[in-house]
Amino acid sequence: MSPGTGCPRLLLPLLLLLLLLLLLARGVQAQVENRVIFLPGTFQNVSVSRNETVQAVVSRIPADVAYVTMQFHTQHRNATLSYSRMPGLGPSLTAVDPGLLTALAPSQATLSLFMSSPDEDTVAGTGVILPYSSTDPVPGACNPEVNLDIDPNVYILYNLYETTIRFAPANLGYERGETPPACDTSTEPDTRWRLRYDVYQYFLPESDLSERSLFAAIQAVADAQGAVKNAKRVMTLLSSDASTAGFNSIPGQGVVYSVVVRDPLRNTSASYVPAHTYACSFASTLDGCHTLGKISTKMFFTIAGLAGLFVCFFGHRFFKCELFCMGFSFATFFFFVLITRTTDLDYDICLAVSVVIGVLGGVLLVMSWWRFGSVMACVVVVGLMLGFLVASTVLFTPLGDLNVLRRSDAVFWSTFCCIMVAVPLFFVRWPREGNIVTCGAVGAYAVILAVNAYIYTSLSFITLNILKRFLNDNFSAVFTDVPFQAADYVMITLWVVLAVCGVVLQLYRERTRPFFPPSPYLMWLQERERRKTNVLDPSYHFPPLRNRLLARARQLTRRMEPAGEHTPLLL
Repeated sequence: MSPGTGCPRLLLPLLLLLLLLLLLARGVQAQVENRVIFLPGTFQNVSVSRNETVQAVVSRIPADVAYVTMQFHTQHRNATLSYSRMPGLGPSLTAVDPGLLTALAPSQATLSLFMSSPDEDTVAGTGVILPYSSTDPVPGACNPEVNLDIDPNVYILYNLYETTIRFAPANLGYERGETPPACDTSTEPDTRWRLRYDVYQYFLPESDLSERSLFAAIQAVADAQGAVKNAKRVMTLLSSDASTAGFNSIPGQGVVYSVVVRDPLRNTSASYVPAHTYACSFASTLDGCHTLGKISTKMFFTIAGLAGLFVCFFGHRFFKCELFCMGFSFATFFFFVLITRTTDLDYDICLAVSVVIGVLGGVLLVMSWWRFGSVMACVVVVGLMLGFLVASTVLFTPLGDLNVLRRSDAVFWSTFCCIMVAVPLFFVRWPREGNIVTCGAVGAYAVILAVNAYIYTSLSFITLNILKRFLNDNFSAVFTDVPFQAADYVMITLWVVLAVCGVVLQLYRERTRPFFPPSPYLMWLQERERRKTNVLDPSYHFPPLRNRLLARARQLTRRMEPAGEHTPLLL
């Protein structure tokens, strides 16, 4: 065999070997790309593409760590956490804020969990692995559900009125390899029934729907120490209480809920996986988080804000306009509650019907003053509007979250009605001053509601919480905490400045005028009586209106007869 024919035969196996090595190298590189190394307690940003499984690896776990929790958070897309590369082959959880807890074996120093995207979109989020010792409570270890044996997650359900969180009870900590303590065999102090659950609430910046602010908030409250330092504790539950809590829904406002379980005997604690909500949908194109607020609502409150601005500065001067606005507001609110409670009509239809009835209510209040001239009766109705606003403001403060008011509808509504009725009593002694104060306060608040239609402010919940309690029978169990941030302090300043300026301006302008304008109907009666009795009045000799109209009609329909001989004009 010649040397020229042997070289190609030797090169061919070498080329095949080189190609095989390249393929193996690409496979190893692909696995490295799909693996993320986590350090305990350190957050790691991860992006999971469609049809891809990312392996989360933590190594060199200390021997004193008995279990670890892994949590992964996205803004609004679902992500899947599982114990195996194929989620369907073992326990897994698909959620926006999924978390898994793993009890370590006696000699285990490494751990692998897997992240994947259940949908057709790429999921980007942030995750962390937190270690816990054998003395720390185990979150969700007494899980009555069958999906996960140990479920450290906080689950959120929300609607227009309330946001409800629930979680599985925890168990006492235990060493590696030991059998977990029984959950429900005894209620003695040496069992899990001594555990306490602190529920924390952390508000994101107002009107901020960015991932950056969400991930910063998650990192601030991910563990027990961060929740205690940065979040607000709103309640503490005993092991004998139901592991649920209700809160006020604030559409468009990001809120992170965290639960910390404490063992008072060992003085240890552990954190559940925090969960967040905006009380709205990012997927909805009509009324989602980015397009929050219906057009009909914006139109209604814009017109109401303009009318409120007029009433704030000129309400007492134009008394009929003020009465119409107050009657309109009262009737619209009352019938919106009534229609919503008793029918299944769409929101826009309920609002339209309530506005029509509100116009009739405003006209009715004006006509009652025009016909009967009872200023005091009308001012009492106006005073009830101020009383409603004062009662709503008082119960908007932390006083409204007292258990005796929050859990008992009878106590709440009794307190509300007492405050609302007590305010108009001051109008009996100072009717003009009370009416002007109502114009200033209520008119300025209408301006705040108009601003809220475009820029979020927590002040709108002063009256919105009362409306929610009217419409929802279970709202009494809800905590009505709302965030108070820089924009809210600006709105409070605007409200106070408008109200004070409106009241001072009207008091100064009306100081030399009569307290209230006279009734037009009573003035007409007095004028008619004066014309009947005063012979010297030229109007006394005028025929009645009916006779004048008939005479005019006869002139228009009667043919003019010639007067006789016609004489030409002399130039």
